[in-house]
Amino acid sequence: MRLGLAVAVATLLSGAARASDAPFPSRPIRLIVPYAAGGGPDVLARKTAEVVSRELGQPVVVENKVGAGGILAAEVLAQQPADGYTLMIGASTHVTQKLMQPSVKFDPATLTHVIRTGFSPQVMVVKASTPYRTVADVAQAARNAPGTLNYASGGIGSAAHLAGAAFANAVRVEMVHIPYKGSVEIVPSLIRGDTTFGFPVASTAMPPLATGTVRALAVTSAHRLPNLPGVPTLNEALGRQDLALDSWSGIWAPAGVPKPVVARLHAAFRKALSDPAVRDFYEKAASVIDPTPTPEAFSRFIAEETAKYRRIVELSRIAVQ
Repeated sequence: MRLGLAVAVATLLSGAARASDAPFPSRPIRLIVPYAAGGGPDVLARKTAEVVSRELGQPVVVENKVGAGGILAAEVLAQQPADGYTLMIGASTHVTQKLMQPSVKFDPATLTHVIRTGFSPQVMVVKASTPYRTVADVAQAARNAPGTLNYASGGIGSAAHLAGAAFANAVRVEMVHIPYKGSVEIVPSLIRGDTTFGFPVASTAMPPLATGTVRALAVTSAHRLPNLPGVPTLNEALGRQDLALDSWSGIWAPAGVPKPVVARLHAAFRKALSDPAVRDFYEKAASVIDPTPTPEAFSRFIAEETAKYRRIVELSRIAVQ
């Protein structure tokens, strides 16, 4: 009886050891995307996930979790096992959300930082049929009626919200912020006439710009975009040097993922980002691929960005009501 029990226990332990020693990954990986399906960031994530799936030999399944300006997705990620099988597209907006709401149940600083994927500027756009043709036109309209001109964003603390607040602060005019549930809703709100202007990320702005339904007035990058060479930067338009606000994104995992697993994920995403098809897709979306060379470099970058955005949040007086 005792011998049989000992054999059974030994069998279970050896099976568990074999499972833990199985090469990573041995099953599908979940990639949480905190953006609405069909928007520019979602499409970029799915295109990258396709190539990463091939690199890892396992499906990378995209799951959209939209809500609370990305907070919902990050809180879900933070509660997952530290095994590398749940990842998320982390972004600069998650850093600002934590700065504005310290009580949220995640901390960008303590999550596992796999790799920065790149940058995407915002584009200041208006409905094409409006009389606004320059940033100065919008600023003057706001001055003529303080507190009435409004702008759309993908939620409180989103990249579009920060850009809009920074613009209002730069021209020193009160404007009304209209937050939606995702950046994919910014352009439809302009077309309906519900809002005056917005700062969707470039990958979301490019399709409606191509069809002529909206007009680009400025970009938030430090330099003009190759895709929009005739559109000035916000710094150029306002004669400033402090309005370069590129959004960045990267891959995060729950805190405590083993370093060998992180290294495997980093290598797979880095290789995927060098794939010609992926690079071409990013370029067409006016996004810049710029992977960090190591996970540690991504951690240092996040620390630097946290310090930068803390200043922006304080200057723009953004707070969650």
